[in-house]
Amino acid sequence: MLRTGSVLDPCWIIASAPLAGIFSAHMLGRVWHTMGLLGILAILRHLHAVVGAEAVPQPAAPSAVGNTNKPRAEVFAVQDPAATAAFVPNASVVRRLVERGLMALANTADITNAWRTLIRTNDVVGFKVTSAAGEMSGTRPAVVKALVETLLAAGHPSKQIVIWDKRTVDLRQAGWHTLAASLGVRCRSSEEAGWDPNPDRAYEKPVIGRLVAGDLEFDQRQDLNAGRRSYVTRLLTQELTVVIPVTPVLAHNLAGVNGQLVGLALGSIDNSLRFQNNPALLAEAVPEICALDDLLARVVFGVSDALICQYRGEESLRLYDTVVLNELRFSRDPLALDALAVDDIVRAHKASPYAVGKLYETDLYVNAELLELGVSDLKRIDVTRGK
Repeated sequence: MLRTGSVLDPCWIIASAPLAGIFSAHMLGRVWHTMGLLGILAILRHLHAVVGAEAVPQPAAPSAVGNTNKPRAEVFAVQDPAATAAFVPNASVVRRLVERGLMALANTADITNAWRTLIRTNDVVGFKVTSAAGEMSGTRPAVVKALVETLLAAGHPSKQIVIWDKRTVDLRQAGWHTLAASLGVRCRSSEEAGWDPNPDRAYEKPVIGRLVAGDLEFDQRQDLNAGRRSYVTRLLTQELTVVIPVTPVLAHNLAGVNGQLVGLALGSIDNSLRFQNNPALLAEAVPEICALDDLLARVVFGVSDALICQYRGEESLRLYDTVVLNELRFSRDPLALDALAVDDIVRAHKASPYAVGKLYETDLYVNAELLELGVSDLKRIDVTRGK
């Protein structure tokens, strides 16, 4: 009997030769004719199976270097040992670093074209700063001053440039109102602009915290349902079209760094106290808030003010817990900037003979990558260092 899917076996044909004696010549001829047809069919079936097997796509062999389909992030870093002296930024050196960083980010040969590549002429640009930590530990005014000056020099209207953060008092005490006035641009706070009451643009979480004066639902705080939403500032929902976070490398006890994501999330909403003392909740809420349509989607690039890394003390000025890096970093991926900043803080903390205890490990940045907000794995962040 023929084996299905195989070529006719010559040995079977030879073994059947003695049967010729019991068949007539005519019948024997028909037998050999039929066997020939069957043999041809068997051969065709075999060829079809071979060709079909070759046509079916086979799974790719595992790569020796892991999954290459995962996204990567690009960061441009510029550094100059003369960028600071005794913790004070050198304005002219910082200006040169900003120009180099912007041109590298935009891949252009001059600063005007760099800005024209990054933003549109009709954009209302908001530089998001970290003001509560002051001008030494927070965002350094020299960095934002250089960014604004180069943007103005590129022809962008001054009325379409805003320096902002959450609280008016923090901006004022850190000198941001004075700097904005000297540059001819505006300085505004999220609370001053007010909170957009549209629930579709708010962040809702079934966790009720303590509402404070200034929160949109403060006057309804006796209502059982009050406090479940955090409303987004009207600065983002009605005014700014582009956001550029400029954040320091400043330790945060629960989030690792008071950087791009934490600063943007908590600086853009009201009713944020419910997250700030709960590390697990903070690690969930910050990425989810950043994923709102009016937040990270407006960020065209971020700047990490890595002139100085303060690895302990949070918003309190502690120069003895700092490391001077004299570096600025630029990237279209704010999460990658935060990942590098956390790494700076961890390294500095480990190297310090005075640092005690262990830094809190958070899932915030892993959660952010799960929401596809950027890259948090240092192995997939390509840092290009400028000359």
